[in-house]
Amino acid sequence: MQQSPLPRIMASRLCAGILLSCGIAAMAQADTVVVTADRMIDVLAGRVVDHPQITIVDGRISAVAAANSAAPAGARRVNLAGMTLLPGLIDMHTHLTSDPHYGGYRGLEFTDNFWTVVGVANARKTLDAGFTTVRNVGSRNFDDVAIKQGIEQGLVPGPRIVPATYAIGATGGHCDSTQFPPSVTVPHPAVANGAEEIRQTVRKLRKYGAEVIKFCGTGGVLSKTDTVGAQQYDLAEMKALVDEAHMLGLKVAVHAHGTSGIKDAIRAGVDTIEHASLADEEAFALAKQHGTWFSMDIYNDDYILAEGEKNGLFKESLDKERMIGLKQRQTFQAAVKAGVKMIFGTDAGVYPNGYNARQFATMVQWGMTSMQAIQAATANAAEALGRSRDVGAIAVGRYGDLIAVEGDPLADVARLQSVAFVMKGGEVVKSPNP
Repeated sequence: MQQSPLPRIMASRLCAGILLSCGIAAMAQADTVVVTADRMIDVLAGRVVDHPQITIVDGRISAVAAANSAAPAGARRVNLAGMTLLPGLIDMHTHLTSDPHYGGYRGLEFTDNFWTVVGVANARKTLDAGFTTVRNVGSRNFDDVAIKQGIEQGLVPGPRIVPATYAIGATGGHCDSTQFPPSVTVPHPAVANGAEEIRQTVRKLRKYGAEVIKFCGTGGVLSKTDTVGAQQYDLAEMKALVDEAHMLGLKVAVHAHGTSGIKDAIRAGVDTIEHASLADEEAFALAKQHGTWFSMDIYNDDYILAEGEKNGLFKESLDKERMIGLKQRQTFQAAVKAGVKMIFGTDAGVYPNGYNARQFATMVQWGMTSMQAIQAATANAAEALGRSRDVGAIAVGRYGDLIAVEGDPLADVARLQSVAFVMKGGEVVKSPNP
């Protein structure tokens, strides 16, 4: 006897009704917030939008429209009258677990895990300053991974972190510990020499949480014994490192002050040059040919020379900073004029984390427009990270990472030093009306 199809039809409709009800309930429970302000900086188009209305659903932007446009019923509203909205800022060169007040040998007074605590405090300061994403290009003990995990688990506040873990370097180079006699051995799991050892180190750092690889291609300022511009990996070693990282899907940042090291790093295929102090016209041309970004920390010279001796910095470091600081700013000016692609990187940790936005005014002083400086810390930085779908602009689909300042930061970029409002992923973390 053939069974009537009616029970199956009724069951099917019942299931459909249940699914529809669940869908409606889920939509009703979606976290929705609508943000309005007097104006917004559209960093993708390079223009100002008056009276914007931003809708954010479950942490991501769902609409960018004019004020008074239709908005979802029951949405939370944030009205930032008199303010300018910008995307959450991105600092591409930070050291959250560093504090400049403990320069030279002063850091030896503390246990290794002290620096994790420093990093937690600095993460909050950085977020409050309007930086909702940072690339942390060097910390010991995988501390930047730990802090990232703590933030993502909601245990501590902070920005989105792209961790490098340890910076890779040659024996005796800038990424090694050079301030001790032979009788003192300092463990450093990322000191590597030769192509095969370097490849193994890249794999190890990726295994333990690195999302970008940082290496020291030349000497540096805060290391005690090396020469700031001297190359420390040859082209073959650099190429092995970059090829391995890129094969694993990781981008590569190179610490490079010296001219030859900068050019070999570009030839090796690195993604960003950090510092770039002694880059020349040939380096600019190579960077433009290869699409390499420059990340130039041109503010911190002021802080190092004003506070470094009091903070205990080595005399050798202060001497190197006096030699290279002005030259780096002149190189920045020439690179901007030459059309090299630029991103915002401060080396925060060399000066206090939370003061990151002080660099904007220096960038404008040395050749950028205010819009260019802001784009370096938003759209450009997101592109260099490979995360343009998530951060770096107020655009549909990206995270609801917003900041606001009083007045017009295009007229006075120093206004970014006083961020009144910070939202990360649709959640207000700092408000002008607490």
